[in-house]
Amino acid sequence: MNRLFSRLFLLIMVSVTVASVAVYIAVAGLFGDPLEQIARSQATAQIFLLEQYIDKGPAEEWLARLNKARSVSHVGMDVIPLKSLEDALSQEKLARLRRGELVIDIPGKALLRRVDLRGERYVGSDEDVIQIVGLPIDIGFALEMEALRYVVVALCLLVPIAFWSRSHWRGLQELSRAAEDFGAGQLDRTIAVDSKASIYPLARCMHDMAQRIRRLLDDQRALLHSVSHELRTPIARLEFGLELLREDSKGRPVQPRIDAMNADLLELGQLVNELLTLSALEHARSLPGERFAVVELLHECLRATRDLAAGKELASAFSGDLGGIVGDRRLLARAIGNLLSNAIKYSARRILLSARRAEDGALQVSVEDDGPGVPVEARARVFEPFFRLDRSRDRSTGGYGLGLAIAQKAALLHGGRIDLDDSGLGGAMFRLTIPPAGAAA
Repeated sequence: MNRLFSRLFLLIMVSVTVASVAVYIAVAGLFGDPLEQIARSQATAQIFLLEQYIDKGPAEEWLARLNKARSVSHVGMDVIPLKSLEDALSQEKLARLRRGELVIDIPGKALLRRVDLRGERYVGSDEDVIQIVGLPIDIGFALEMEALRYVVVALCLLVPIAFWSRSHWRGLQELSRAAEDFGAGQLDRTIAVDSKASIYPLARCMHDMAQRIRRLLDDQRALLHSVSHELRTPIARLEFGLELLREDSKGRPVQPRIDAMNADLLELGQLVNELLTLSALEHARSLPGERFAVVELLHECLRATRDLAAGKELASAFSGDLGGIVGDRRLLARAIGNLLSNAIKYSARRILLSARRAEDGALQVSVEDDGPGVPVEARARVFEPFFRLDRSRDRSTGGYGLGLAIAQKAALLHGGRIDLDDSGLGGAMFRLTIPPAGAAA
């Protein structure tokens, strides 16, 4: 707090000093030297005496009035030659003096003016100057008053700024402590910053960042746990198969054991490929922009999954205005194919693939089945990697619990989403929505 305020104090004082110098230069350039204006105001009485009493008198009374003013005034009044001032005054002031203007010599505390420009005075000539010395000019006092004025203004600015910087400094210290706690792994820490504080948006961003990091770490831990579990099963079967193969090699047929081990290796390869796909989608930031027809893509997905639906009714219903879409054709085909494969696995007999354009131009592709559906309490987790509603049933039908997670990631990369709801067929309905930004009519 002291460091922040001291730096701010120095900055404001330097700024006020620079501003005062800039004001002086501007006023001097536009309206004349302000110091001379101050000196003129301090010598007002003598200027009034010269201009209103002596000058306004008749020519024959000019000398008498000058002598009278000299006798009653505490300042000195004399008539001196103009040439005697050539070294004491600047060229600008000499020029003004020759024009008949009143000139103030601030260092000498004197007032100067030509005596006679038109030969109307019987005393003096156009080469004489009346000089009034000993004027009550005190520029130092005036400058001290101006400096005091600027200091008071600066202090009046610093008082509210001090209160502001105090609360600001407290907020920065809270952010610093929160950053240290986040670095120590305390990602659930709450940042205690008032919502009206100026740094609240930054505190909110840090809090959201910490929550996203926490979720990513949780997802990573869950993924590692699931991967280790999924890999452990086929590896255990391979170890068991090798042990049996060792026993069968004593004269009994070994081909069935070898076939089973090849199947386990195939399962391991498929699992690794699915994990690589999911990892690539997790780190993807952009997609290739390719325009293709939606109907052709949907028919391609139907053909690719028709063999899986053997013995079941796989139907489709497309509206006539689907048009085209801009995106990653292969990735969207993978997403729709995963939705169809999931519906085929859990359907009793019927699967329906439908597509239409929403009123806002978004593309909606729905996959429905007549299976048992998805309980409401489990719908938020079906898109998590390795999540299964019925693990024993899923093992019997194949899969690793990654298909829906890959489909959801593909939708998100296209700016869309996948929603889960009840189907009119009695089972579940997955609806893939691609916004108009990614869908070209």
